[in-house]
Amino acid sequence: MPVLLVHGAGGGGWEWNAWRGVFAAHGFDVHAPDLQPASQGLAATMFEDYLMQVRAAMEALPRPRVLVGASLGGLLAMACAEAADALVLVNPIPPSPWHASLSQFERPAVVPWQRDARLASTRRAMPDSDDASALFAFRHWRDESGAVLRAAHAGIAVERPACPVLCIASAQDDDVPPETTAALAGALGASLLRVSLTSHVGPLLGRDASAVAAQAAAWLSAR
Repeated sequence: MPVLLVHGAGGGGWEWNAWRGVFAAHGFDVHAPDLQPASQGLAATMFEDYLMQVRAAMEALPRPRVLVGASLGGLLAMACAEAADALVLVNPIPPSPWHASLSQFERPAVVPWQRDARLASTRRAMPDSDDASALFAFRHWRDESGAVLRAAHAGIAVERPACPVLCIASAQDDDVPPETTAALAGALGASLLRVSLTSHVGPLLGRDASAVAAQAAAWLSAR
């Protein structure tokens, strides 16, 4: 069964390296592309540009097919739920009205996460990762579209998915409160997996990433 893995803001398909191996071992056909900026550049990139990429990637896969998204990728996955036969949402940026629980920040046209990346700040953002993972992430962060982030945090309305949904919530997520993910899961009628002692990116990049991926794969296999 094909699985499309959608990364979060400022990242890339590399964020799913641990999940890719686990899912492949469970017999899934794994795809983890990088979201691409619009032809006019990151400053001109909109949420809809990423949305069209995810939808096109899903439509290229045979059914039944699975859509997995983390953070911004989780919101994109929910917005493309009609194209999926199952969803896995990892600390997803929540849609409207649950977006109201998120902290709001001013965003420039291009958020300079690559330009301003520091190993020390990367390490602080990844307290549950080993040194090698933090160094790899530090070298691979990318800048992000401010317009995409502003739109996501302003609230995107989505339809309730008709397919089975698993929500994964990190206990120590400072970006998307675990209570928000739990409330979203309840509203969607989704299964909820609470992951203790992990950060926002911990389920993908932390020491327990493979274990979390294995639980997600087992949930999918049971369905």
